[in-house]
Amino acid sequence: MKDRILQIVIEAIDDINTMREEKIPTDNVLDLCLYGNDGVFESMYLVAFLAQVEEGLEDEFGVEVTLASEKAVSLRVSPFSRVRRLIDFIEEELRPVDAQSVTA
Repeated sequence: MKDRILQIVIEAIDDINTMREEKIPTDNVLDLCLYGNDGVFESMYLVAFLAQVEEGLEDEFGVEVTLASEKAVSLRVSPFSRVRRLIDFIEEELRPVDAQSVTA
């Protein structure tokens, strides 16, 4: 599942890169800092990026996932700090859906 989520994230970054002069590097994407002092996104670009990821998740997994949820913003370590943490957060959010598909 992580590989599928990573691919969705990379596709969203690639889409954002088409609109930016300064391209976001994707060579070491798991350690890419998304938001904060060293982040590649300002708040508006982060929102656009998260919306694209949510859309990709819905297309791939058939479920709606809200990434900018109260749960996400209240975590001690932000899922928006690095791609690796975002993927872990998404996987956690999808786990109940994945378990339902196995038992169905």
